[in-house]
Order: sequence, then C-alpha cells, then structure tokens
Amino acid sequence: MNSIQNISYRCFVFIALTLNLGCESSDSVLPTETQSVEIEQISTIGGTKNESAQSVIRTPDGGYAVFGYTQSIDGDISNKNNISYDYWLLKFDATGEEQWQKVYGGSDDDRGQDIITTNDGGYALLGSSQSNDDDVSNNAGSNDFWVVKLNASGTVIWEKSFGYAGADSAFSIIQTQDNGFLLSGVLDVSASNGAGNNRLRMQRHAGGDYWVVKLDAAGELQWSRYFGGTFTDTANDAVQTTDGNFLIIGSSDSEDVDINNNKGTYDFWIVKLNSAGTLVWEKSFGGSEIDEARAIVSTADGNYLIVGDSRSNDRDVNTNNGAADIWMIKINSNGELLWEKPFGGSSFDGVKAIYKTQNNEFLVAGNSRSSDGNLNQNNGQNDAWIFKINAQGNLKWQATVGGSNVDLLMGVTQLENGTIIAVGNTNSSDLDISENKGFSDVLIIKAKE
Repeated sequence: MNSIQNISYRCFVFIALTLNLGCESSDSVLPTETQSVEIEQISTIGGTKNESAQSVIRTPDGGYAVFGYTQSIDGDISNKNNISYDYWLLKFDATGEEQWQKVYGGSDDDRGQDIITTNDGGYALLGSSQSNDDDVSNNAGSNDFWVVKLNASGTVIWEKSFGYAGADSAFSIIQTQDNGFLLSGVLDVSASNGAGNNRLRMQRHAGGDYWVVKLDAAGELQWSRYFGGTFTDTANDAVQTTDGNFLIIGSSDSEDVDINNNKGTYDFWIVKLNSAGTLVWEKSFGGSEIDEARAIVSTADGNYLIVGDSRSNDRDVNTNNGAADIWMIKINSNGELLWEKPFGGSSFDGVKAIYKTQNNEFLVAGNSRSSDGNLNQNNGQNDAWIFKINAQGNLKWQATVGGSNVDLLMGVTQLENGTIIAVGNTNSSDLDISENKGFSDVLIIKAKE
C-alpha cells in the first residue's frame, strides 16, 4: 500500500516582497496579499530501490498523472521484472486514488522526464533510454531521446528513439500547433561527430549542445537542430509562441559559436527558433556565477516567466539571498528583460517547475535548505518547497515539507477542483515523511488554498 499521511497545518506568507527589479518597477512594490495554504496529504510510493517523480499533469477526467522512473520490482510497483530503471506512469482520480500504473522500457537504464496530455486524449512521454529491447525498438549508443505515445489507458501507440553514439539526454516535450511534437534536451555533439543537425549551414561544435527535434503527429522526424558553443549547453524546457515560433531555455557556459553575450560561468540561455528550426535570436541572462534556467511558462499579457537557480548577485541579478536562490525573470517576445526577482534564504534553494493557474497566477516547485528569508523552517538537508506568486511576481504563500534527509519537488499542477498536486522524491522517513520503502520514493503532496 502507498504510505499516506494526512496533515492539517497552514503555512503563511511573509511580509510583501519589495524587490527592485527590472523595467516594470512599479509592479514590484505592489503589496502581497496575505494568504495561506493547507497541506492536506503527504504520500510516498515506491519499493526497496529508487523511484522518482519528474512530472505531473492534470488529466481531462479531473484527475492527474504522475510520471518518472522506477528501479524496484516490489512494494508499490506492478508488472516489473528487472531492477534496471524504467519509465513509470501512475494515473490517479481527483480524490487521489490510484486507478492504474504502467512501466515502459527495456533491460537497460530508461528514465522518464516529462509527460503531456495530447489532443487526442492520450499522453506523450519523454526521457532518456539506454535499452534496445522490450518496449524500446532502437538505441544508437549510450542515452537516446525516447518518446512514447500512449492512448488514454496507457497503451503504447508508437515509440521512437533519436540519438547518436554519445549521451543524448531529453528533458522536455510539447505538442505543437500542427499536432506534432517538439523534443528538447542535450546532444553529445562530440560523440555524434557533428550529426544531428540538418541545418543547411552547419558549424561544428563540441561537447553538449541544446538539441531540438521536431516530429509530426505520427512521431516521424521533420527536422533536428543543435545550438550552443564549445562548452556545455543544456536545454531544459520549451514553449511554442502564439505565432508558431519556439522558445528553448536552459543553461550555457559557452561564449562562442551561437552564444554572443555570456555573462559569466553558466547563464540562463534562451533561443528563439522559427517553425522550421532556424535561429531567430539568442539571449543570455545572469551574473558572474552559476545561473541555470529550468522552466518557462507564458503569461496572460503575452510575455514569459523563466525560473532557475542562481548563485550570482551582479549584472542581471540585483539581489542574492544566500548561497543559491530561485531566480525568476520575465521577458517579452523579443527577449527583453522586464523584471527579475530572487526567492529563497541564506542557504541553497533550487527550482524545477512552474505552472500557470487558471487565474493567471503561478505555482513554483523546488527545494530549499534555508530557514530564513522567504522561508521559516527547514527539517534537514533539502526540503520540498512550493510557493505561489501573483502576476507581478509577488509572493502569496509558501510551504515546505520534509524529513531529516533529502526531499525534492520536480513538478506541480492544479486540478479543476482547485487541489494542488506537487511531486518529486524523498529519502526521508521521519518528521513530515512518515515512511520510506527503499533508497528513494516518489513523493506526492496534496494542498488546498
């Protein structure tokens, strides 16, 4: 059985943030509304080895689906017969009751990263695979992008692998306006010997680059492009703009080839592509330390919020609360910085996901080691951290959940009934986390405003 802990406590926001930031400075001084959130339920799901949830989505029936990977063959895991990592998908109804679960993969290491609902009522899964057997029909060497198209009940309709000899790791999938799919992640350009880029004018790179792969509705390759420089460039997320273009975000420590304005070490790096995959523009944001973008979402006013981690306190980063903060920037469709804000305390704080709610506010999911600044409690090492901001980036409420070990959030969504579902993984078995069945379990937090 899943370990479920019913909790009834409320977490309150602090005094209004008056962070000075960006061109929309008048927005940043608006008073924060005092609100609270109730953590209704904390559950752990897993076996005696390692499990992690990487993504969560609301489903058309009012429930939700949790996606990640599993190594165990016991405990809460069904229909798995080897201890290699497999994609793991769990479907829940609106009350949190598990309806079904499925594993997908081969005899090697297959780790799911992202899930979307598709226009036909099914799902699409994306991650990285080292297998070439069972559910995985092909592997070119080390990690490949592996995308799986499912129907509404989790049955495989088709699956495709894309990659070359090196470690090619996929992180984001979106369905495009033409009912196709855009995949993004990292291509090991050195190992591919320059393959993977069907631009007419190709400049050889080295190391890892952003890799963007466009598929049609049947999963057939339409084009692929890589972008970056001679160091490490990692694409983590993407959105399609209303005019059919694409914004790809992640991190880069390169300062050559496609990157023209590196701010120092790793930066938030945003590239805009047209519908054919041609580079329209690229922008770097950050300071002299490590700044890595993790997720992007569109806003109601036609702009974009990007969240990531920052250790800087100079250049584009006006304030740093401590060792590492969650750093949020708002840009317009031309890549111009509108405002920027940090969230966190004096220790290490990180982020993995941002979700736009129905009232055009935003839920942010990550983790924190801080007990000051925007936080008031830490149970030990990393705690799961979730907070909500309004459209101006002002904090409305925040909450942490954790035990004495490492607890991380990787995804967040809000259901039609208003319930907030945040997912990740936990190594704890004390304090807020009542049970751990192995090394790491899937962590699911249910909250209500």
